[in-house]
Amino acid sequence: KLCLSKELPSNSNEMAQFQEVMRQQLESSMHAELEKLLGTAKGAKAEVSKKDFEGFRKLFHRFLQVKGPSVEWSKINRPPEDSIQPYDKIKAKGLPDNIADSLNKLVVVKLNGGLGTSMGCKGPKSLISVRNENTFLDLTVKQIEHLNKTYNADVPLVLMNSFNTDEDTKKILQKYTHHRVKIHTFNQSRYPRINKESLLPVAKDMAMTGENADVWYPPGHGDIYASFYNSGLLEQLIAEGKEYIFVSNIDNLGATVDLYILNHLVSQPNGKRCEFIMEVTDKTRADVKGGTLIQYDGKLRLLEIAQVPKAHVDEFKSVSKFKIFNTNNLWISLSAIKRLQEQNAMDMEIIVNPKTLDGDLNVIQLETAVGAAIKCFDNALGINVPRSRFLPVKTTSDLLLVMSNLYSLEAGSLTMSERREFPTTPHVKLGSSFTKVQEYLTRFESIPDMLELDHLTVSGDVTFGKHVSLKGTVIIIANHGDRIDIPAGSMLENKIVSGNLRILDH
Repeated sequence: KLCLSKELPSNSNEMAQFQEVMRQQLESSMHAELEKLLGTAKGAKAEVSKKDFEGFRKLFHRFLQVKGPSVEWSKINRPPEDSIQPYDKIKAKGLPDNIADSLNKLVVVKLNGGLGTSMGCKGPKSLISVRNENTFLDLTVKQIEHLNKTYNADVPLVLMNSFNTDEDTKKILQKYTHHRVKIHTFNQSRYPRINKESLLPVAKDMAMTGENADVWYPPGHGDIYASFYNSGLLEQLIAEGKEYIFVSNIDNLGATVDLYILNHLVSQPNGKRCEFIMEVTDKTRADVKGGTLIQYDGKLRLLEIAQVPKAHVDEFKSVSKFKIFNTNNLWISLSAIKRLQEQNAMDMEIIVNPKTLDGDLNVIQLETAVGAAIKCFDNALGINVPRSRFLPVKTTSDLLLVMSNLYSLEAGSLTMSERREFPTTPHVKLGSSFTKVQEYLTRFESIPDMLELDHLTVSGDVTFGKHVSLKGTVIIIANHGDRIDIPAGSMLENKIVSGNLRILDH
């Protein structure tokens, strides 16, 4: 524990020296605690934990160095016109004769560290069924297998697991052994949560069960660079002739391999090789919190809402000033990752994520975001893609959309049905009775026809019979203690249904 001097220094020079001494004391206390923890690690795991802790030490050191906000608002500029290209311009270049040559340079990486807890499911989120009994992982494998068969190519799939998802994912991977896609996995780091007051680890040893169940965390997807490099898989893929990875969240069903973007990457002249592409798309009111691209100190940079000073949050959320947001679909050069890792030049802003553990213990976890490294890569570029490339399933409201006839499924890819007249996605808001997947499924005898739906709000104890059709704006509210059963075969168009199933024109 740290001891403070009797009185605080009076002038700024002394204050800076005092703060530096404090920082050094904290770092040496942290070092001692981590060494103590490592002493309890056993076998092969000890070596992995040692590498993890090296990364954590660097992050903790940077966390202690940070003074004030990570951006000065006055220095933020809109990106230059040519730094965010419209997708149509990329598409207009067409495709090369031999698509397989381009595909053979590509690796698909899916971020697979998350659990399905927010949707009431145990285990990895990627194993939740989303369409016709297909899980997120099934759809991903089908997409890549389809590419490999169609073009006679060899695009491997790499899953970045976390200690939360690794075991369950590996068990399920056996079912894909006869599919035409090579699957590799590597693990995100395991970092210790730290006490908000003492800034020291909460863990007493390296165990992950019992009282230690909540003291570790995977440090955000920005950890991909270090853990991919440390796993040895990065080197292996470069040796196999791979040049780029396409990274996306496994729950974004719109993140399929785009041949036009891939062609743009591999057809660049050598001196001007683009090392990083971030797919962005136009903001709607639903996306006001999404990170955006800015020009800062002459570099393209990702600005997240957590970095925005409180006085400017409304400005950040405005659709007029910041028109686009990051989809987290990223195309990154493998050799550039290797170079930046070896030069220790991967610089990502630290996200401080506060949590409260059992017993009201306040902790913080230090994280980074994969897109924040854009400023480290040469000739980085944003591409403004169609909204269809951003189809995340975070809630059962999203799940209802992708299970419905709004989308058709072909070779693992979901596309908006041609029978829908407007390309926009309806706004769906299901209440708390629908939060958990199991409960949600019991409330629909079959998924309603939503081809002509604009807006759906459902609140309270509501169930849907078979072959219900929803059009325009439909609002269904069962008050506390009431229950509404929408009868089979009902067609609701611009209706408010409330209380005792009175159907009124909206």
